[in-house]
Amino acid sequence: MAIREIIEVPDARLRTISKPVEVFDADLKTLTDDMLETMYDAIGIGLAAIQVGVPQRILVIDLQEPDPEDEEGKRVIRDPQIFINPVFSEQSEEHTLYNEGCLSVPEQYAEVSRPAEVTVDWHDLDGTPHKERMTGFMATVIQHEMDHLEGILFIDHLSRLKRDMVLKKLTKLRKAA
Repeated sequence: MAIREIIEVPDARLRTISKPVEVFDADLKTLTDDMLETMYDAIGIGLAAIQVGVPQRILVIDLQEPDPEDEEGKRVIRDPQIFINPVFSEQSEEHTLYNEGCLSVPEQYAEVSRPAEVTVDWHDLDGTPHKERMTGFMATVIQHEMDHLEGILFIDHLSRLKRDMVLKKLTKLRKAA
């Protein structure tokens, strides 16, 4: 496994529409292992393949819950999930607001409205199809990550004024570093 570089705005590759995965092989397993390692290293909860420069319809997500038996709260229970060629087959009309951030827009957060529930169809690493209704935080995270597959960033859901403010803050942070 290897940690890959995460592409950040304004890199034009983030606007690429990703292509479907056609071959389920050892290279795909290596890529998803690298993506998980990269996501954990960056202390993220989701990562799309395009964020590491691979324009394929691949997502990794791990909401990482604290281990209830760890009294110091330092250990987490990892539950990595891999989604190959995910698509929405249904979305609720009800929406929820979450304060979202993104590894490709580091240290910036803004409230985004998304459907509260989504039904997702996808394949696992073996090519086996799955379908699941997702709610709550997982519904938000998978929608955020699936946006990446279409070249959309969470800041694209903001008003122009808010988006410009986020990008200005990011520019200031980069200059200060």
